[in-house]
Amino acid sequence: MTANAPLSSPGPSLPAFLRTPVGARVLPFVLFILLTFGQGKLGPASPYWLYAVKTLLVGWLLWSLRNGLEELEWRLSLEAVVAGIGVFLLWIGLEDLLARLGLPTSFLTLKTSGAAWNPHAQFGQGSPLAWALIGLRIAGSALVVPPLEELFFRSFLYRYLIRVDFLSVQLGSFRWFPFLATSLIFGFEHREWFAGLLCGLCYQGLVCRRKRLGDAVTAHAITNLLLGLHVAWTGRWIYW
Repeated sequence: MTANAPLSSPGPSLPAFLRTPVGARVLPFVLFILLTFGQGKLGPASPYWLYAVKTLLVGWLLWSLRNGLEELEWRLSLEAVVAGIGVFLLWIGLEDLLARLGLPTSFLTLKTSGAAWNPHAQFGQGSPLAWALIGLRIAGSALVVPPLEELFFRSFLYRYLIRVDFLSVQLGSFRWFPFLATSLIFGFEHREWFAGLLCGLCYQGLVCRRKRLGDAVTAHAITNLLLGLHVAWTGRWIYW
């Protein structure tokens, strides 16, 4: 299959530009990012309802495309579990670790990022709507974001940087430039950019080791699930 050929079994109701190998991996991610930029621009409640919209919409797209994306298969392995838990511990502990070592921590987050995502502050402490949105955020970050980002970064972008006809590049083929470039871009997609960079290196390393995408999807899902539960339990909304 070439990068412009239609998928073998895409969702029948999807437009043609989504039913190609490039479109299926890139356009859901682009839509997710564009809607993310809109959060906070349409009123104080917009970060919450736009998150719900983008999560449900992109989740539906990925579900509709699942039969045409052969590598999108969640795989449970010891490496995936260890990587997922390890990245979570790194994410919440990196700032404290550097502080204990006497190193500056001010560079760890993007100062241009918006306010933390805290439904309790917007809709009332302990309100049913706040908890429903928290549940949706945890579900979206664990079930929608991992396949979305792994398809874009590890399946498409990494291989595209090696060869425009990216489907001709085997998953997990190691090259230094795409390995570092995709991890750097992945890092700057997140507020905690440095933790995101290390996270991207870990997930890409997992793909290079296992030669399949599913282990990285599973590891990513474990990280995000644990991080979401941690945020909901401790109230450290800065991670959202």
